[in-house]
Amino acid sequence: MQGLSGWIALALVAAVLLAIIYGYNRLVFNRARVAEAWSGIDVQLKRRSSLIPQLVACLKAYMAHERETLEELVSRRGAAQAHERDGAADRAAVETQLTAALLRTFALVENYPQLKADAAFLDLQRNLSEVEEHIQMARRYYNGAVRELNVLVESFPSNLLARAFAFRCATYFTLDDARDGLSPKLEF
Repeated sequence: MQGLSGWIALALVAAVLLAIIYGYNRLVFNRARVAEAWSGIDVQLKRRSSLIPQLVACLKAYMAHERETLEELVSRRGAAQAHERDGAADRAAVETQLTAALLRTFALVENYPQLKADAAFLDLQRNLSEVEEHIQMARRYYNGAVRELNVLVESFPSNLLARAFAFRCATYFTLDDARDGLSPKLEF
């Protein structure tokens, strides 16, 4: 009997060890997926920031009377670049302000019919519209990855492993105002 109970104990220890390894690996995988998803958002946000100087240069020639709006756009871009290394929550607040400044700028473009016909402006407008769509898709993917990680970190029994190995819930990339989630209408 001693031999059989020894094998059963060994099998139980092996099963528990395999369950721990499997749970840990799921946590690691989901943490890596959140990081990868954030990288996708980061790329699109940087891409948007890199288009803004071109947009401002294009707009300056036409919108001489809108200096404050252009200065605000440049200021918001600078703030967004200053927070590039921040986490999702802090970055979302700054990027939301940049999105609002972009929306205000494009609302003013309506007053300049010659600008709306400019080829360089139309190209920038198309690029910014694409970037906004990519940001929205990347945000959805990131938040899905965050949800998966957070479920593992908070649900039993994986929460025991998460606590033991210092896994933490990730922060969603949310918007302060639901209207900011809408892609700006950049087509004229």
